[in-house]
Amino acid sequence: MSLLLIAEHGQNLLSPSTLAAITAAQQFSVPIHLVVMGHLCGPVAEDASFYQGIEKVWMIDDPALATPLAEDMTETLLELAKKYQYILAPSSTFGKNLLPRLAALLDMAQLSDVVKIIDQETFVRPIYAGNAFATVVSKDKIRLMTIRPTAFDRAQKGSTRAPIEPYPFKKSTFPCPIFVKMEGSVLKRPELTSASIIVAGGRGLQTKENFALLEKLADQLGAAIGASRAAVDAGFLPNDFQVGQTGKVVAPDLYIALGISGAIQHVAGMKDSKVIVAINRNPDAPIFQIADYGLVGDLTVLLPELLDKIKALG
Repeated sequence: MSLLLIAEHGQNLLSPSTLAAITAAQQFSVPIHLVVMGHLCGPVAEDASFYQGIEKVWMIDDPALATPLAEDMTETLLELAKKYQYILAPSSTFGKNLLPRLAALLDMAQLSDVVKIIDQETFVRPIYAGNAFATVVSKDKIRLMTIRPTAFDRAQKGSTRAPIEPYPFKKSTFPCPIFVKMEGSVLKRPELTSASIIVAGGRGLQTKENFALLEKLADQLGAAIGASRAAVDAGFLPNDFQVGQTGKVVAPDLYIALGISGAIQHVAGMKDSKVIVAINRNPDAPIFQIADYGLVGDLTVLLPELLDKIKALG
């Protein structure tokens, strides 16, 4: 038995979500082969070959993969996947786009957002927006699953290097979309899903102008900025900042929730944070039920005081 892990990467390094998936893969106690797809992706394959537990790195390098789309990758992976008993991918936009397509073509079920591996055929995944966990037994010939990055520590590099082998790219015969362009933004702050501190705001901040206070707090703490769905829907921040079941799942060392009620949808995306601090004017807000520290009061009064105290500490 062996396992294939589909790597998400930025052409130079593996993504943090892939490192978490490597840790999950190690719990199967089977040989782990990692596949890197891209163009001029030798550096990321070399980097991947040093992680503990990786016994082989497949490198699929082709100019068509310079801006890889799931449709372009599927046919090559479909051929490779038939040699394995387990297919893993991170539960990120990348994995959620690619793995269901692969599972359907293999005629196998997919397990999404796996948070615990009990044994080689028994897994735990959240349901009902994270309010319950289902223990699932899979008897499929090939078990495909996406791994929730916040549920596993990131893998560490070892002292040995796994062999890197090329694998031929098979051009898709399926109808494929055409890549037009990618528009990126330059972040002044840490990326939301990998930040150790997150300051998140909700509808309780009331206005977009009040979010300027949240930004000042984030800058003082070196934190990323997040938002509840209500804040995003109100236009306070773009969708990229949304934390929750329909947004990003995070697990920082410190999560500061400002004016966030604690709706199930939001809690599903941040409840694994190490320390949760909540400030809300409503003493009965559900967020206080999961918060390690809570403060009841008016944010427009408390936030400036908090900023002054942090500034005084240097």
